[in-house]
Amino acid sequence: MSKIQGSANARPRYITPEGEQALREELRYLWKEKRPEVTQAVREAAALGDRSENAEYIYGKKQLREIDRRVRFLTKRLDELTVVDRLPEDRNKVFFGAWVTVEDEEGEEQTYRLVGADEFDLSKGYLSINAPLARALIGKRRDDEVSIRTPEGWKTVFVTDIHYEPAP
Repeated sequence: MSKIQGSANARPRYITPEGEQALREELRYLWKEKRPEVTQAVREAAALGDRSENAEYIYGKKQLREIDRRVRFLTKRLDELTVVDRLPEDRNKVFFGAWVTVEDEEGEEQTYRLVGADEFDLSKGYLSINAPLARALIGKRRDDEVSIRTPEGWKTVFVTDIHYEPAP
């Protein structure tokens, strides 16, 4: 059985301009600052002699492998991502990049920004576009009711606000 290119299950991988910038900054830091620093430390540890029992050398080589793995991932990932850098025509509907405020049945409000999987961070209110709530919110308007299945059962929320910030 062979792997089929461009599978129908492949979802577009979206990211906000801010998310792309953060990934590019991480890549730059790892490649231009962290890797040369660790390489120098490994070089200095190697100069001390026997490498088989040299903890600094062994740890440094492990760090280099981890850095190289992350650099490869980021390089490949940035090539796969589609940056959504413009606002939608209809700003009264929920689309990628929207800030959405929802109210649950108990009257508690939460505000989320729908972002790519590479940038979600619930502590900032960034909800992955792949999350069940985000998928249920896409295309909804203010005052729409949205039901989602949770581990505790069905939950209903109401869209109370939608807004977009202009791309930088």
